[in-house]
Amino acid sequence: MTIMNGVPAGEIMGVTWLKAQASVGAGECIEVAGLPDGDVAMRNSRHPEGPALVFTKAELLAFLEGAKGSEFDHLTA
Repeated sequence: MTIMNGVPAGEIMGVTWLKAQASVGAGECIEVAGLPDGDVAMRNSRHPEGPALVFTKAELLAFLEGAKGSEFDHLTA
């Protein structure tokens, strides 16, 4: 299956969507799912059938390193 960014998340079959334990349950969560080819899909939990963005492991790792290094903290201030 070829997945393009913006594909409806409901069309991504056979995956388990996960959200962080830090989510407070009021719908402000990002959910992720590992794909068979090693990529990672992300969707907004408020719109589970809405678009999913798909990232390679390298892209996700680069983002996570930036987040861990506080590079994006200014966006939440």
